[in-house]
Amino acid sequence: MPVNTARFSARQLIESPYRMHAAVEAAFPPNAVRQSGEGRILWRLDALEQGHGMWLYVVSPEPPDLTHVIEQAGWPTRMEWESKDYTPLLSCIAAGQQWQFRLRANPVRKAREDKGRRPKAEPSSIVGKVQGHVTVRQQTDWLIARAQSHGFELLPDDNGDPSVVVSQRHRERFGRDGKTVTLATAVFEGRLRVTDSDLFRRTLCQGIGRAKGFGCGLMTVTPIRETGHEVLS
Repeated sequence: MPVNTARFSARQLIESPYRMHAAVEAAFPPNAVRQSGEGRILWRLDALEQGHGMWLYVVSPEPPDLTHVIEQAGWPTRMEWESKDYTPLLSCIAAGQQWQFRLRANPVRKAREDKGRRPKAEPSSIVGKVQGHVTVRQQTDWLIARAQSHGFELLPDDNGDPSVVVSQRHRERFGRDGKTVTLATAVFEGRLRVTDSDLFRRTLCQGIGRAKGFGCGLMTVTPIRETGHEVLS
């Protein structure tokens, strides 16, 4: 669905993953399937290059009704969004295939030790807490570490390094139930090879990492083009 970024109400959704989460959830009736072994509701906001707009992508077990989102953040007189059946893509996934991908994720780790200057006699408030990875190297390593268990591997580039670019790295804060939620997010774009078709299909339907309800975890793929330009479908 195209998002009309000129509208104040649209910017309210864009600036608050919590509000956008609520809007996406409302696209499904109370009795709709929200999560099962076949998949779950995932969403992602994509800013197009050179400031040419923004799109909302949703993957879900059932088709969404985005009427209310268009009324708030789209072009109400046009009422346009497009739903496609995911089955043809999922059914053709096979080991050895190579795809271009895009993923917005929340790369985090659970702290095992306090590396600060706190005296050892004092109890640490860091150990056991989830912390966001902040450097490009850390975020890239996070994705590499999860690739095998999600049915893929990153292809090497001309220098033999993982073929992935990390961009749009942000620390996002928003209110939820009277508390402040902080997310460290990043967009990964690159090339991959499918190593396990079942695991990879699950990845496309179930997502990767944490904060899936807040616009993270949705991976989309498209055939590799020689020009290196990706057009999401």
